[in-house]
Amino acid sequence: MTIPERNLELALIGNCTIGALVDQKAEIVWCCMPRFDADPIFSSLLKTDSPEEITGTFAIDIENFSHSEQKYEKNTALLKTTLYDHAGNGVEVIDFIPRFMQYGRTYRPTMIIRKLVPLGSPKVRVRMRPAYNDGAKSYQKVQGSNHIRLVADEKPSMRLTSTLSVTAIMDERSYVLDGEHYLILGDDESIQESIYHLGERFLHETERYWLEWTRYLAIPFEWQDAVIRAAITLKLSAFEDTGAIIAAMTTSIPEAEHTERNWDYRFCWLRDSFFTVHALNRLGATRTMEQYLQYLVNIVASMDEEPLQPVFCINGSKEMPERIATAFQGYRGMGPVRIGNQAAEQVQHDVYGAVVLSATQMFFDERIRRKGDMPLFKLLERVGEKALALYDQPDAGLWELRGRQHVHTFSSMMCWAAADRLAKIAGKMKLHDRQVYWCESAKRIREAIEKHGFNKQLNSYTATWGGDTMDASLLMACELGYIDGTDPQFLGTIRAVERVLKPSTSRYLFRYVVEDDFGSPENAFTICSFWYIDALAAAGRTEEARELFEDLLGRRNALGLLSEDINPQTGELWGNFPQTYSMVGIINSARVLSKSWESAL
Repeated sequence: MTIPERNLELALIGNCTIGALVDQKAEIVWCCMPRFDADPIFSSLLKTDSPEEITGTFAIDIENFSHSEQKYEKNTALLKTTLYDHAGNGVEVIDFIPRFMQYGRTYRPTMIIRKLVPLGSPKVRVRMRPAYNDGAKSYQKVQGSNHIRLVADEKPSMRLTSTLSVTAIMDERSYVLDGEHYLILGDDESIQESIYHLGERFLHETERYWLEWTRYLAIPFEWQDAVIRAAITLKLSAFEDTGAIIAAMTTSIPEAEHTERNWDYRFCWLRDSFFTVHALNRLGATRTMEQYLQYLVNIVASMDEEPLQPVFCINGSKEMPERIATAFQGYRGMGPVRIGNQAAEQVQHDVYGAVVLSATQMFFDERIRRKGDMPLFKLLERVGEKALALYDQPDAGLWELRGRQHVHTFSSMMCWAAADRLAKIAGKMKLHDRQVYWCESAKRIREAIEKHGFNKQLNSYTATWGGDTMDASLLMACELGYIDGTDPQFLGTIRAVERVLKPSTSRYLFRYVVEDDFGSPENAFTICSFWYIDALAAAGRTEEARELFEDLLGRRNALGLLSEDINPQTGELWGNFPQTYSMVGIINSARVLSKSWESAL
């Protein structure tokens, strides 16, 4: 049997506790339970076995498959995949993970619900084969009257409850779908009401929740659908129990074909999370920001004399040792598959700026319930002192180079941002002495950056102090408030970045082009092109920015999602998926470029 080649034409469903990726043929190819960074129960995205042999899958097959259609229900996280056979029969598969208000709080169970609706007389079968131990072992199935218990060594049992024939599911036998049916996968507990009625109730309540959530987003006039889908995706990437925000749902989708640039992104990078909550906050979705700020405060409160890690587990833990999961062949067979991330051991000085930039909103945003106070300011000053001590010291940089360290200009700019925002907070709190102190500190850092991080011969800021190489992160200098978008030094930096990081064969930006620990980068890093768009707009090159933005939106998959990287020749998506950083780029650039509601109407 021909083994279908995996791709990133995937949809995300979730409820801020778990998330699942569904392909165009209604197969759930990735899902970790009971939380984002847990052992995956569905992991066929990283396997190359034939459909008859593969484990770690939850598939709905239609006999004599012809083609499929897939879309989200408008402004929700509910997914509809319609499979057709060659005779014109079909089955609608409506997938969702419940999330709605119940008893005065958000109900977000560890549960996946699938509704099957026949079109004509389709013949279907269900392949439900959860796995554990990094995909190496399969759950044992125990048949009940209307359910199947799923049992594994040292794992909590689960239960699949259904209105379908349980025997047919156990035997993976095809049968004619005779009406609407539900499949409910969750904890090993009996459902105390009609299965169908529970499914319908949860479906309508979840749909209502998302329609209400999106209704109150402050979206730009143009590109509304793209912004709403990006906002929902960012929301789904937040682990609401602690406030952490993951970089992506997956591990080890390679950055480029046949490389070992395979990383586990199911963790919370403090820098990435700042940009995520900042984007949602601009849309008026403040609750996610408040929850993340509480997560951040807990991390900073336990900070010791050691450098602050750039990344943490979603429960706030520091430990995420990196290992290879040998039972996985990898995405399209391109291993290794890594569990954990060695980035936790790296030194990245930009993290201090990310912390202060995030927490600054607690002092200035009147919508936030927990306002910034003196104890929090003192805590942030500890972070600021670390920025002062380390702004001119070598680190691994934004891109986490594993084999070498330099003084990176972007890291220094982020340290400047920490001092600059602390001065503004002190001014807000009428702490004159502290305001003067942090203003002088920011000035000292700026003077050092201008002396060592700006190359007069190139008329550009450079990736490292005293260097002559380019880094796309330099384009964020304007966004950080370090420099005006029309300043000659920023304009020179844009030109230098264009010359070096935008190959003649590509419209998209590379993050850098020098060789790193794994050779030279092969694919463009998606967020860098959005930074470029924003920089062009700040420099007054609006039409160029709009044209590139429209082009980049065209590189999203059919569901409106982006991964970490883009092949500049083919436009194919690579890297972990969906990438929060990339989705942030959609929101920020749309806000910058869109016509105003007043001028458009």
